Amino acid sequence: MSDKKIIAVLGATGAQGGGLVRAIQADPNGGFIARAVTRDVGSDKAKELAALGAEVVAADVDDEESLERAFEGAYGAFCVTFFWAHLSPEKELAQAAAMARAAKAAGLRHVIWSTLEDTRRWVPLDDDRMPTLMEKYKVPHFDAKGEANSYFGEQGVPTTILHTSFYWDNLIHFGMEPQRGEDGRLAFSLPMGDAKLPGMAAEDIGRCAYGIFKAGDQYIGQTVGIAGGHPTGEEMAESLSRSLGEEVAYIAVEPAVYRGLGFPGAEDLGNMFQFMRDFNDDHCGARSVDFSRSLNPALQSFDDWLARTGTSYLDTEKNVPPWLLPDVAVIRRRFPATWPGRSPRNAGDRRGGSLARPAPPTDRHLHSRGRGCSGIPPCCRGERLPTR
Repeated sequence: MSDKKIIAVLGATGAQGGGLVRAIQADPNGGFIARAVTRDVGSDKAKELAALGAEVVAADVDDEESLERAFEGAYGAFCVTFFWAHLSPEKELAQAAAMARAAKAAGLRHVIWSTLEDTRRWVPLDDDRMPTLMEKYKVPHFDAKGEANSYFGEQGVPTTILHTSFYWDNLIHFGMEPQRGEDGRLAFSLPMGDAKLPGMAAEDIGRCAYGIFKAGDQYIGQTVGIAGGHPTGEEMAESLSRSLGEEVAYIAVEPAVYRGLGFPGAEDLGNMFQFMRDFNDDHCGARSVDFSRSLNPALQSFDDWLARTGTSYLDTEKNVPPWLLPDVAVIRRRFPATWPGRSPRNAGDRRGGSLARPAPPTDRHLHSRGRGCSGIPPCCRGERLPTR
C-alpha cells in the first residue's frame, strides 16, 4: 500500500468525489489509493468509504491550512467547489484559490479541476438579451468556476481542466423526474427547446476522472469534457416512456420561465439553460462521448442508466425543498404554448429569443468537435446537493 499513489478527493461524500473514491478502491492493482476528504469523518457516507479501504481525513474548503494538511504526501487531487451550498460566486472563487494554493504548497503532481464554462466569453455583460446577475455574471455558477480555471496554472500546479455534464441521477435527487398533470398524463420538462442536453450517470464522472489519473501526464495542461450521451429533451422523454411503459410527453419551456419562478437560483438556472440552448454547438462540442468512453469503458447512456435504476426515481424522496420541484399543471396553465402538441419553442421569451453567436473561445479542448452537447443544471455537477 505504501507504494501506491495517493489521490486526495475533495467532495468525497458527494456525487463526483464519491464516484472517484469508489473507482480507485475498486481497482486494487491500479497503483492508486483514495484519500477521501470530508468535513465530517463520522458521517455514514464517510464510514462507507472507509469500509472500502479509503483513507478518510477531515478538511474544510474554507480552511486553506486544512486543505494543505489533506493534500500533504499525495500524488494528486480532485478539486470541486460547492456553489449550491451558499449561492455565492465570490465564495466559490475563494475556495478554488485556496485549493490551488494548497495544491502548490503540497507539491501535487496532478490536479483535476472540475469546472464549467465562463459564459461571459460568449455573452458580454452588456448584452441585455440575457440579464446580468449580481452585477458581474451571466451564469454565476458557471462563470465563477470558469474564472477560477487560471488559478491553478498561475500557481504552477499541473492540472487537467474537466468539464462535466448533467447527472441522469437528477431524476432521483432533484425533482426532475416526469410529473403527472391534472389530466393524468406524464410530462418531462426542460427549457432546452430541441437542443441537445449531454448527461451522464453521476458515478461515471468519478470513473472518468480516474481514467485521467491513470493516464499519467497525458492530459495535464489540457481541457477535456465528458458525457455519457447527448439526447434532446424529446429523446429523453421517449426513453422515459419505454422505461415506464406509458407515454411521457416533452414540455419545452422557455428559459425566461425559469428566471421568473422566484426561488433562490432561478435566474441563474434560466440563464444557464439559455446559454446551453443558444450556444449548443460550442457547448456540445466540448464534451465527447467517445473520449469519455475511452476513459471509462463502462460509461452509461441514459437508456443504460434507466435500465439499471428502474422506476425508483418516481418514488424517491427528493433532496430539495418542495417549492423547487416543477409543477407541470402550473406550467401548462401559465405557458400553454409549451404543452405537448405545440411548438417546442415558446416565442414569449421576454429577452428577445436566441442570442447571436460571437466567435468561440480559444481554449483547447481534447476531443473531436462533433455533434453532441452538454448541459449542467446545478445539481448535475459534482457539487453537493443543496440539502447536504
